[in-house]
Amino acid sequence: MKNVLIVGGAGYVGGAITDLVADQKYNVRVYDSLLYEDSYRKEIDFVFGDVRDTERLRPHLRWADTVVWLAAIVGDGACQLKPELTVAVNEEPLKWLAANYDGRIIFMSTCSVYGAQDRELDEDSPTSPLSLYASTKLRAESFLKQKNAMIFRLGTLFGVGDLYARIRMDLVVNALTVRAHTQGMLSVFGGDQFRPLLHVKDVARAVVQNLRSEHTGIFNLHRQNVRIVDLAYQVRNHFPDCIIERSEMPFQDTRNYRVSSRKAREVFGFNPVHSIDDGIMELKFLVETGRIKDVNAKRYSNQAFLSTQLQEEKKAELVAA
Repeated sequence: MKNVLIVGGAGYVGGAITDLVADQKYNVRVYDSLLYEDSYRKEIDFVFGDVRDTERLRPHLRWADTVVWLAAIVGDGACQLKPELTVAVNEEPLKWLAANYDGRIIFMSTCSVYGAQDRELDEDSPTSPLSLYASTKLRAESFLKQKNAMIFRLGTLFGVGDLYARIRMDLVVNALTVRAHTQGMLSVFGGDQFRPLLHVKDVARAVVQNLRSEHTGIFNLHRQNVRIVDLAYQVRNHFPDCIIERSEMPFQDTRNYRVSSRKAREVFGFNPVHSIDDGIMELKFLVETGRIKDVNAKRYSNQAFLSTQLQEEKKAELVAA
């Protein structure tokens, strides 16, 4: 048996990883602050804790043979809400981890570190982060370069990861699918921007493949590079009555990048099995059968939910003062 600590394991990505790792008969422990959740209901060893509370985290690192680190404030908009908090969560704990843990580490970074580049990018391509989110991830990567660590630069995720963790509606495939159902229309601004897309369950498969491997370094993970406008038409294939309105007005998100995952395929046999259509059909089933009461609820969007949380904290501070 091997002890696996999943830091941030109660979230969107963590839900899929936790289930698959547990299915492989590892001893699994989740350490999470339940930022987006009210409870943790899986039959998994669970510790409520914040990654900034390093003394609380320390004994669980001593227990772990492998740490899968997912904890972060995720997304450009969410990270900009309170930059000092983003740095405190996304960077500083990784620096501490590198100094205080010598076991195996699997860390989730992002393909956003490449910024806007008009060519296919591999792990040796120059990085040019355009957001605080990408910058903090890139700096966190630097702390782990001399460790027994694999760094996964993830494409834009989609799909349903598990039965318990909240789904995210602020990811492009999921968002377009829900809009096609609820609004019957998709507005595409620009549309020529590329995104490397990946199903959340394929992240879990890559993690399980490498819990015991000796591979280290940086690996891009994606299934395919897709233009946003082509993705919109792919979503419409599942909603024939949906109308697509395209505007040539440049979209405010300047990220545009295509990546190669050849290194991951060659080194550890990475082979994503879940297609974009799979993800669209998963979301379509949830919304058409009414299994999500309110698809517009703020908890399904990192930025919207955190904005509300920070506003409430500020009001409480003013009242206390």
